Amino acid sequence: MKILFMGTPDFAVPSLKALIENDYEVVGVVTQTDRPKGRGHILQAPPVKEYAKRHNIPVLQPERLSKEPEMINKIAQLNPDLIVTCAFGQILPQSLLDIPKYGTINVHGSLLPKYRGAAPIQWAIINGDKKTGITTMFTELGLDTGDILLKDEVNIDLDMTAGELHDIMSELGAKTLIKTIKALEDGTLKRTKQDESQATYAQKIDKKTGIIDWSQPSLAIHNRIRGTNPWPGAQSTMCGKRFKICCSQMAEIPESLYEKINNPDIMPGTILELVSCNMWVKTGDGALLIREIQAESCKRMTPQQYACGHELKPGMILGECEKE
Repeated sequence: MKILFMGTPDFAVPSLKALIENDYEVVGVVTQTDRPKGRGHILQAPPVKEYAKRHNIPVLQPERLSKEPEMINKIAQLNPDLIVTCAFGQILPQSLLDIPKYGTINVHGSLLPKYRGAAPIQWAIINGDKKTGITTMFTELGLDTGDILLKDEVNIDLDMTAGELHDIMSELGAKTLIKTIKALEDGTLKRTKQDESQATYAQKIDKKTGIIDWSQPSLAIHNRIRGTNPWPGAQSTMCGKRFKICCSQMAEIPESLYEKINNPDIMPGTILELVSCNMWVKTGDGALLIREIQAESCKRMTPQQYACGHELKPGMILGECEKE
C-alpha cells in the first residue's frame, strides 16, 4: 500500500516512523513550511521534515493547501492509496481528500468527539480529566468530525504534565495507526459516526491560557500548572515581576496553616509559609504547595533557592499577570 504522510511537529514523528518500520511504502511527506525559531529567528525545519529527509522520502511544504492547486496536482502524481494525517496543521480541501482510493485517516490526540481541535492534550489536563486517548478517524471537510475507526485510552495521573502526556500519546498514536491500517487491509475495519451532542472543542493554547487565578480551587490551579507545562507555562507576578510556576503538588495542608486559610483578611495568592524547598500559597479553597518556579531570564529553581537571592517571604502576594 502506497501512503502519503502529512504531519508537522514532534507528535507526528512516531507515526511516520511506525509506517516505515512496518514496511509501508511512504511515497511522500507533506509538512508545514520552515519557520523562524529562537532569538536569532533562524529558519528551522519541522521535525517531520527532518525525519523524512533522513529516510530519503520526498517532502512537500505548501503554505496553504487550499490555495495551491499545483501542490494538489503534485500529490495526485504520487498516486497514494491512502493518506495519513497527524498534527498537520491545516484543513484539507476536498480536492485532496478525493485522491486516495482508501481515503484519509487522521490520528487525533483525544477520545473523539471530545476535544476536537488544536490542543486536546493540554485541555484534558487543564480540565482535570482522568483519562484521554487516541482516536483514528476518516477525515472529512469538518474539523475532526469524520467517522471514528479505533480508540485507545490513556490514564492521566494527578501530577502528569502536558509534556509527559504528549510523549505517551505520540507513541500510542503510532500503535493505533498501525492497528487501523492493518484492519483496513484485512477488511475488518469498522466506522462509527460521531455523536454531535457529545462534541467539545479544544481551542488553541496561548500565553493567556497560563495565567493563574489564585481565587480558583487548588486543584484547578494545579491542573492549569501541569496542563500548560512546558508551554506556555503557568504565569503569575510578584512585586510586579513576572514569573512561572513550574511545578505544584496537591499535598496535605499542615494544621499550622488552617488559621491563615480561614482568615478572610488574607487574600488568595498570599504566600503562607516557606517550608523545606517549597512554599504554600493560599487559594480559593485552601492552599497549594509550590515546588518549583522560574523568574524571567532565570533557570527553574525551588522557592528556597529563589529566596537566597531575592525577596520571598510569607505575606507577599502573588498577583495575576497583566493580560497581553
